[in-house]
Amino acid sequence: MIRNNAHKYSVSAMCEVLGIARSTYYYESTKVTEDDSLPEEIKKIFKASRNNYGTRKIKIELEKKGLTVSRRRIGRIMKEEGLVSNYTVAQYKPYKSKVNEEPIKNKLDRQFDNQKELAVVVSDLTYVRVNGKWNYVCLFVDLFNREIIGHSAGSHKTADLVYKALTSIRRPLHHIQMFHTDRGSEFKNELIDGALEIFDIQRSLSMKGCPYDNAVAEAMFKVVKTEFTNAAHFNCLEQLELELNDYVNWFNNIRIHGTLGYKSPVEFRLMTL
Repeated sequence: MIRNNAHKYSVSAMCEVLGIARSTYYYESTKVTEDDSLPEEIKKIFKASRNNYGTRKIKIELEKKGLTVSRRRIGRIMKEEGLVSNYTVAQYKPYKSKVNEEPIKNKLDRQFDNQKELAVVVSDLTYVRVNGKWNYVCLFVDLFNREIIGHSAGSHKTADLVYKALTSIRRPLHHIQMFHTDRGSEFKNELIDGALEIFDIQRSLSMKGCPYDNAVAEAMFKVVKTEFTNAAHFNCLEQLELELNDYVNWFNNIRIHGTLGYKSPVEFRLMTL
């Protein structure tokens, strides 16, 4: 009533006639306005995250817009709006290839955090269904800021796929100090060994049958499968490559990471310059 007649009478006069305090009116008015706009803001953030963010990250993004909202309230609105994160989908365990018996030790020794830029790069492969057949994606990740610095996609799980990801890196390769992977033959072979030798990159291999030694790469692919490949449908390798390029760009430049103080990998890296 007060809001509908505000153009005729003063708010103070109407509050006095109705027997309510002015502060009560302004509180309710502000609350209604916030309720009206909040679901739309949450939907915008959720869609911009490619349906990946949960209540924690949406809360961070709302705070950037000057809105302080509890995670419980965000969760309720998400439920009302039918916003279901990709992380609610059950995950698959990837098939493990045979390992080699190279004497190279695990020099990284699970020291995943507090690494300098390009001090340690880790890598792994995962499978993706393309037109009814298995294809593969290879990623190179800098432990410093979890940035995907190299990537490739192909129809075969080979050393060539790994080499293609290595050559996609747009950073000085001679700045990389260590390269750590599991013992898959696609990572430990003459082609990859030769490339690492040229740029004087130290080699480190996980212990046989121990995925925890390459935990960051394993976790990265869980994220990629949840946020990118599981819900996608690829008709051909060219489509996979195009959409992978788009996802990596979003992941590096826009997606916020809790381990980076809710900054994107590139934003975190630029802060250290």
